[in-house]
Amino acid sequence: MWISCLLAFIGSACTLVIELIAGRIMAPYIGVSLYTWTSVIGVVLAGMSAGNFAGGFVADRFASRRTLALIFIAGGVASLTILVVTQAVAGATFGVSFLPRIVLSIAVIFFLPSFVLGMVSPMVVKLALANLERSGHVVGTIYASSTVGSIVGTFVTGFWLISWIGTRKIVWLVATTLLMTGILIVLFDRSRRRAAELVSTALAMGIFGVTAVAWTRGQFAAPCDVESNYYCIKVFTSGESGHSARILMLDRLIHSYVVLDDPRALDYGYEHAYANLTEAHAAGREEIDALFLGGGGYTFPRYVEAVYPHSSIDVIEIDPAVTQVAYDRLGLPRTSHIRSFNADARMFLTEWIDPKKYDFIYGDAFNDLTIPFHLTTVEFNRIIAARLKPDGVYLSNIIDKFEGGEFLKAEANALSVVFPYVYIFGRGEDFLPFDRNTYVLMASREPLDRVKLDAITSSQDPTSRTTALSEARMKEYLNSGRALTLTDDFVPVDQLLARLFVERGN
Repeated sequence: MWISCLLAFIGSACTLVIELIAGRIMAPYIGVSLYTWTSVIGVVLAGMSAGNFAGGFVADRFASRRTLALIFIAGGVASLTILVVTQAVAGATFGVSFLPRIVLSIAVIFFLPSFVLGMVSPMVVKLALANLERSGHVVGTIYASSTVGSIVGTFVTGFWLISWIGTRKIVWLVATTLLMTGILIVLFDRSRRRAAELVSTALAMGIFGVTAVAWTRGQFAAPCDVESNYYCIKVFTSGESGHSARILMLDRLIHSYVVLDDPRALDYGYEHAYANLTEAHAAGREEIDALFLGGGGYTFPRYVEAVYPHSSIDVIEIDPAVTQVAYDRLGLPRTSHIRSFNADARMFLTEWIDPKKYDFIYGDAFNDLTIPFHLTTVEFNRIIAARLKPDGVYLSNIIDKFEGGEFLKAEANALSVVFPYVYIFGRGEDFLPFDRNTYVLMASREPLDRVKLDAITSSQDPTSRTTALSEARMKEYLNSGRALTLTDDFVPVDQLLARLFVERGN
């Protein structure tokens, strides 16, 4: 009985490990969103369901240790195909738009191992049911063991394995565990007819050997410099902007451009808007109190430190690996007086006992279609307001369509509930109806000094100048269409950005 429970435990633990790493493996290719995790869970459940059905059919006709061994060996090979198939299809469009592509990519890679592992439980149950009078107890105990395996696989992978050895080595660990389990069943099988088992074992070990050789030659590696619990982190150098810059990529998205020897260099339009609005509000001061929600490449924190040298600068960056990369490869000096706190921004600000208030709070946690939704709501905006000085300013960047999208408008409405003054800024002609652009939201308790801002931006190229939406058009915009307001109970950010997801794939 205990052997049956152990086998069910191993099968379910490996299944949940695969499910958990699936999202991390796919992140560099399709990003991390509600759609990604919905597809992962749906595909794995579909594989398990089909495997349960097929396993029950096989168990009724071919129930034996030999068959069970073959299932585990096949599970090891199927798990190993994750490495091969990911390399083969990653980035493929399949001729469809982005949302179907997410489902198809995940299904092609992860359905087969989920299917094979789904066959384990029915076979284990069939072999354990020697006494039908205790069938309820037997089935219940085996499924309880299976569930415990799922729990252990989930926690061990999420809390330790991913950051410890990385997703690709986890695939090897799962595949080897399944293969060795199958081999042990073969070794303890007393049947004299073991030709199929031996041939299958030899074939599987041959596949493992070939894959291992390719692995040692650098194939199947993750496209990351660092795999953390949060991101696939990669840094590379580019000279496309007219100067050599280090580029920080988190999962599939470029997050930051960093010019190592010039902290004042800014490449992104929203960073120029941040710089202009900071200058307009700081009124020539050399010292400000600034808080950043998200560090990324620490581009703008370094800028503030260079331009306002006596400032206090705090950064809340959820991923300690990102902060470490900023120190090691993105020019953040060890002697910098920028303080970093590695925590979730909302949790940190809620629990932080320091009563410090800021002149500026800069949001830099929203990256393209990857939105931490709990940082978009009315309730979070109240937390931000409590951390601002009476004349303090909150700035946040949003990527959306001005007319066709809905997230920009919903976030502006959420800010308007808390702050009396909310502004939307673009660059030049960013307010064209159906263009996708990066906008900057500004929220404060005092009105914007438009005269100062115009004086700062008057000499800039009209096509890239930081431009505020007029008050009349702002009012009309916020009340147009679905005037949604994001709250903790209603924050459908992924759905509001769905149109951008579809267009991103075309």
